[in-house]
Amino acid sequence: MKLFKGLALGAAVLALTATAQAQTRVTYKSAKTGTSYYQMAVQAAEAIKAASNGEIIVTVEESQGSVQNVMEASVRPGNYMFTTPPALVPLAQEGKAMFEGRANPRFDEIRALFPIPSLTMHFVTRADANVAGFEDLKGKKILIGKGSFGAREGAKYLDLFGVKDDVELANVELSNAVSALKNGQIDGFVTSGSYPAPNVIEAAASVDVDIMSLSDDEIAQTKRTRIVIPAGTYTGQDADVATTSLPVVAYTTTQMDDDTAYAVTKSFWEEKAKLAKEAPWWAAVDPAMLELNTTKLHPGALRYYDEAGVAVPDSLR
Repeated sequence: MKLFKGLALGAAVLALTATAQAQTRVTYKSAKTGTSYYQMAVQAAEAIKAASNGEIIVTVEESQGSVQNVMEASVRPGNYMFTTPPALVPLAQEGKAMFEGRANPRFDEIRALFPIPSLTMHFVTRADANVAGFEDLKGKKILIGKGSFGAREGAKYLDLFGVKDDVELANVELSNAVSALKNGQIDGFVTSGSYPAPNVIEAAASVDVDIMSLSDDEIAQTKRTRIVIPAGTYTGQDADVATTSLPVVAYTTTQMDDDTAYAVTKSFWEEKAKLAKEAPWWAAVDPAMLELNTTKLHPGALRYYDEAGVAVPDSLR
């Protein structure tokens, strides 16, 4: 009897070992907790696990922003996946802008997998601050955060529309924006999460807020894409809000093998419809958005798109 028990235990251990070996582990660097992009990463990770029948396990890591995500591509081994606006990858490869003096040949190994919902700028203020436009931000205390695309874009807009020197910037992390707004420590905050953004939902449910709408002329000056946040997206939002957006793509590097990149990409698209039912920001994601990317696709991802009959620009092959 002891012999049979020992054999059974040994078989169980071997089965567990085989299962562990069969699993492929991927690290997904996303965004700060509390943002829409962190939630998206968790949703995508769960979807990929489900579609692959548990063969691919994606671990989501918090990030300080897109620049950090790209920088870590130069040092991360194996199955590293991350998100960033497409424009940052060539800047890293060329050692320009925020990557000046930080060039690394491994940036040339970055490859695209699939698009995700676009960054959407939100300028959220307390209703009693009476902010209807950028001029009304003068004398106000605003939180834009640090290191993220939203922080850089927010600072750019304050400068572009001539109020940079008249706005007090709060030295607080974006994760504390809602509590700071509720407590009256700030008059407003800037965030770039896809709508409906979790921190904006929380803010609007906690205190009366306004979300600034940009004019067509202002949007043109930003050189970004116009997007409309429909009325009713947030509590108390009675009218459409016109703002700006920027595409975002999920990337990896050539250190990820072709079969894993194929499986991750295939799993994402197979679960995309279910994702859209659970979170509306996924509904707008379409294979046509690949054209907004400027970096070559990973060969494994390209294999999936070719099999699925997706038109892929020659520049991405």
